[in-house]
Amino acid sequence: MAADLPAEFDVVILGTGLPESIVAAACSRIGQRVLHLDSRNYYGGNWASFTFSGLQSWIDEYKREATTDEPVTNKEQILENEGIIPLNQRDRTIRNIETFSFSKSEDSNIVEEIGALSIKPELLNTNPTDGDQPLQESPAPEQPELQEPQSESVEHQETTSESDQIPGANIAPNSEGGSTTDAEPNAAKVCQTESRKSITYSDIVREGRRFNIDLVSKFLYSRGLLIDLLIKSNVSRYTEFKNVTRILTYHNGRIEQVPCSRADVFSSKQLSMIEKRTLMKFLTFCADYEQHPEEYQDYKDSAFLDFLQSKRLTPSLQHFVLCSIAMVSKNTNTVDGLKATQHFLRCLGRYGNTPFLFHMYGLGEIPQCFCRMSAVFGGIYCLHHSLQCLVIDEDSKQCKAVIDSSGKRISCNYVLVEDSYLSEVTCAQVQYRQISRAILITDCSVLKSESDQEISVLTVPSEDGRQNAVYMTELCSSTNTCMKNTYLVHLSCPSVKATAREDLEPVIQKLFTLDADGGE
Repeated sequence: MAADLPAEFDVVILGTGLPESIVAAACSRIGQRVLHLDSRNYYGGNWASFTFSGLQSWIDEYKREATTDEPVTNKEQILENEGIIPLNQRDRTIRNIETFSFSKSEDSNIVEEIGALSIKPELLNTNPTDGDQPLQESPAPEQPELQEPQSESVEHQETTSESDQIPGANIAPNSEGGSTTDAEPNAAKVCQTESRKSITYSDIVREGRRFNIDLVSKFLYSRGLLIDLLIKSNVSRYTEFKNVTRILTYHNGRIEQVPCSRADVFSSKQLSMIEKRTLMKFLTFCADYEQHPEEYQDYKDSAFLDFLQSKRLTPSLQHFVLCSIAMVSKNTNTVDGLKATQHFLRCLGRYGNTPFLFHMYGLGEIPQCFCRMSAVFGGIYCLHHSLQCLVIDEDSKQCKAVIDSSGKRISCNYVLVEDSYLSEVTCAQVQYRQISRAILITDCSVLKSESDQEISVLTVPSEDGRQNAVYMTELCSSTNTCMKNTYLVHLSCPSVKATAREDLEPVIQKLFTLDADGGE
């Protein structure tokens, strides 16, 4: 297929992550000739979603040592007065991947995934430059979920980049939602309260196709730029969302549900009547705080926490507003804190009782939807196909062509490259923010409720104030991201220590207890 590619395109894009896929769809829609490549054998790049076995293959691939056999550029393709910028053939932005399990296995025999093809595992991890793969579309819902009821505002998302991950842990949450120092006895109590059969590692492997595990898990504000783009581009026809049902926080050693809407505030049993009135008065002010500048004028240059204290919010209310409504730190500027709170309030009630949406089947569906749109309007897609280098005109310093992994020169007007393909030398002046991530599979929710189909967002603030808060998203089986009677939990925080495990393990020990019968 590579030999049949045209020798000229308007736009060449390397990488099928969300930003690259959106650009590809936009360029194809306005009539540009687009060539969209990815050295991986799947769509989404670091925004992809995997089945359980697919994630294991992905982990094995990243644990392999980088090969030294980089493609050698054919110098005959480089004309006089031209230079090249070599590109990486492997993604080196993800590091320190660890996997561990605390769930027992039913037997020692090899367990196979239900519905899996009889293909040798080594065939799933071929060299990314060995061949091409045509566009593969995943099933799309027939009916759109997002509709445009009114105008939109700017989106505010949780995290922006990816680095360390700890996938594959199967552990049981602490049913009381509090911290514990003796894990195994508490885990036994959790197991005794569960009437259903405990989930084993073998169960997870057998039902692995029911998992859609995101490398980067995000929830979206219901009024935001991405939601606006999905609606206006009609990509929402291919997508389906669920509303996050609960906003939780970790406070005074316990997990508590945060009242954010008027109904939640007045039905809450955590707040006294005085606290309810104080919180409602404050939220009403934040909804149109611009109309009352005299209220915050003296605190414009102060921390948001100081302003909350001036409004006589109790410590519990200050915690709720900072950690789970505005989702800012104690040192955030007052005006920024008010903007974040206002945005939260304006997103309430658009699609549900919370302001957040989560994509069904995982976030990896969104890049695929934009790739599908680009293909509909003429974009050409090649997986397992990459670029060796960019060809630069020495006079104008502009990219005028690329050389692909087969050695073919392709002329183009514009090139967009995912940053993971750029060498360290090329990105020497770029500063990256590392993110620690963990992916857990658990057998019950961190906070039990009458329904077993809660989608929860939890904030665990730093106790010493020196580290950043840890954000957790807990997904139930109705999101089609995990099997029945399990929950898929994503945790993330800015990296502080050497590995993601060091950053996140203290929080995991607070929220979860190990299976007393676990095999590891």
